[in-house]
Amino acid sequence: MKRNTLRALAALALASLCTSYSWAQTKLDKVTIAGWGGPISEITNILVEPDKGFFRARGIDLVYMPGAGGGDAVRNLLSGQADVAFTDPGSFYGALDKGEKLRAIYDIYPQNVFNVVSLKSANITKPADLKGKKIGVYSLSSGTLTNLQLLLNQAGLSTKDVTVVVTGLLNFAPLMQGQVDATAATDTGLLVARAKGVGEVNVMEVRNSLNLSSDLFIVREETFQQRKDLLKRFLAAYRDSAQWMMDHPDEAAKLAVKRAINGQNEAVNLAVIKLRNGTSVSPLTQQQGLGALDVDMLQKGAKAWKEIGLIEHDLDMKAVVSQDLLPRK
Repeated sequence: MKRNTLRALAALALASLCTSYSWAQTKLDKVTIAGWGGPISEITNILVEPDKGFFRARGIDLVYMPGAGGGDAVRNLLSGQADVAFTDPGSFYGALDKGEKLRAIYDIYPQNVFNVVSLKSANITKPADLKGKKIGVYSLSSGTLTNLQLLLNQAGLSTKDVTVVVTGLLNFAPLMQGQVDATAATDTGLLVARAKGVGEVNVMEVRNSLNLSSDLFIVREETFQQRKDLLKRFLAAYRDSAQWMMDHPDEAAKLAVKRAINGQNEAVNLAVIKLRNGTSVSPLTQQQGLGALDVDMLQKGAKAWKEIGLIEHDLDMKAVVSQDLLPRK
């Protein structure tokens, strides 16, 4: 009798555990990030979710959707394929200019990482030297193009004065092969190119013209209004992952070997990760915590985009930037 009772109790306990496990699994809320690029080493903190579970710990089932430029990320967001876009301010401005209802909720990289690189032999040392040249960009919907336009504007030039060539993410190969005279890229792209033997180069940093954030998390206004609790948990999880990568860059570099499509070289991974860790912080984030948005700088960017002719309307950043979902420092 006692044995039967114990068996029954054990069966009930097992059933209870299974039910609890199933409940925990079904309670995970799916969040899809539309990225501007593929699963590369600079976003290792996102890619290690299967290993570290930062989002799972906040009740989130994370999905990363690759893209081909910031504009692509915004399109995937607007189409409903993604919940959050990982995109550049220029793509954000462009969508707002067309009347899309969006919100910026987190500053991923508050430093401008874009540049224009040329071989020393081309003797391109200032924006004015780009006139008449062939210049590579990741894609026509990427931040490389809009930041190139920003740089050209400093010399009174536009894309009409150059030949823009779409080269894809591996845009340093065309530069090394002489297919373009210069290429618009990022700091991590240049780092990888140097590791692959690009040689002596001249680098024009866009941040010297305007140190505008490189990437933001943006959401549809509807999502912002209706899913604030989920977005708060998402941002807290992302900040946890970003802080982990800052605190443990060596571990991140090792994990990138198996998680990033370009992560075969652990030493290069580490260098890339350290660069991204550096661009994730600013004087503002040191005061307010990771993700803090500089509304005034974003407003300057919107003004510059209009002056260049990339957008037609005046944009009010205070109306479309929200800090209230950010986790406390």
